[in-house]
Amino acid sequence: MSIYKSIVIGTGPAGLTAAIYLARAGLAPLVIEGIQPGGQLTTTTEVENFPGFPEGIQGPELMDQMRKQAERFGAEFRSGWVTGVDFARQPRIITLEGGETLQTETIILSTGASARYLGIPGEQENVGRGVSTCATCDGFFFRGKKLLVVGGGDSAMEEASFLTRFATQVIIVHRRDELRASKIMQDRARSNGKIAWALNRTPVAVETDELGRVKGLRVLNNVSGQEELLEADGLFVAIGHTPNTAFLGGAVEIDSHGYIVVQPGTTKTNVQGVFACGDVQDRRYRQAITAAGSGCMAAMDCEKYLEGSMTHDWSETLN
Repeated sequence: MSIYKSIVIGTGPAGLTAAIYLARAGLAPLVIEGIQPGGQLTTTTEVENFPGFPEGIQGPELMDQMRKQAERFGAEFRSGWVTGVDFARQPRIITLEGGETLQTETIILSTGASARYLGIPGEQENVGRGVSTCATCDGFFFRGKKLLVVGGGDSAMEEASFLTRFATQVIIVHRRDELRASKIMQDRARSNGKIAWALNRTPVAVETDELGRVKGLRVLNNVSGQEELLEADGLFVAIGHTPNTAFLGGAVEIDSHGYIVVQPGTTKTNVQGVFACGDVQDRRYRQAITAAGSGCMAAMDCEKYLEGSMTHDWSETLN
């Protein structure tokens, strides 16, 4: 069985940046693509906050260009779904769907975190067309508009407060009359004159007009039992993210929220030769540019590790 110097799992900005750096270093990485090559940016339309594109760029195009850049330097790509890992042995073992196994000296985990959605009619159909999960990414496009934010935690309060920079009004929708957010975040939101509240409302469906534009959110009033339409030009779903770490089966340390724990200032996990970058280890920023930066860090950490820790004689075998 061939042994790779490095395998990158995931092809968002973090994974692709890591692949670019590893390939340029002559390490011939294998990049495993999951069911969503390119990550969350492939569901985004225009990206205006990634440096180097003054006129903006479409999310899928940005990811395609990053992939081509990695391929240019010798990165190999393979579609597949990683179902398990074995980090107890060296070389490390990765198991793909169907049972095939791969051996590698090092692994970079860049599997991202998936935004949680409401699962209601009209939601997925309008992602990127009035429905979003990232105020920092998309808030600018709703300047002068009325917006809804669904959620009751700190993330929802933070998203709503940020959106008031652009929107004329932001309504926070929550299915209970009590919020989960910390007191300081609640107080900050309640003191913002642009924020209104629609508590005790359960989202039912995203409504659109005859031109296919989002016109509001149909909700069930839990007090009256009647359905209502909360009119708005856009909807931001802020009910959290789920790190894509289930396939690891506890092979690396994760925190109470499921994010991979890395040594501060590095991308090193608690397992030697295994590194993590991007949203799978980032609870705070979750931006394309911060993910790309951590992908660079992971590749450099990986390269440094390989300089003195290889267990395979690469003078005899080339991948």
